[in-house]
Amino acid sequence: MMILLLWLIAAYGMTQILVYGSIFQGLRDSINTMGNMRVPVISPLFNFINGIITCMMCCSTWVGFFMSFIWSPWVNIMEVHPYVGVFFDGMLASGGVWAINAMVEWFEENRK
Repeated sequence: MMILLLWLIAAYGMTQILVYGSIFQGLRDSINTMGNMRVPVISPLFNFINGIITCMMCCSTWVGFFMSFIWSPWVNIMEVHPYVGVFFDGMLASGGVWAINAMVEWFEENRK
């Protein structure tokens, strides 16, 4: 159970850095600029990527997909097929990161 909690905290940390971290600000700005250029093939792709890296829930889904290649809670704990595990790891990361982020935002709004 503890390793699952650590996996969720790692997913939250990676997502937090990708969405809000100053280290990726230039990359996020460049992707947004490329999406606004109105190039027929390139702009929709960059708008899609921009939507992923600006949303905690969307970004955490993809972080969960990629983290499952390192260690998969669904494969190692629940013993499901690895291909199915990748999908459920994305959903687990999305839900877990959303819950952690909701608690963090609640404390940020309600502190004195």
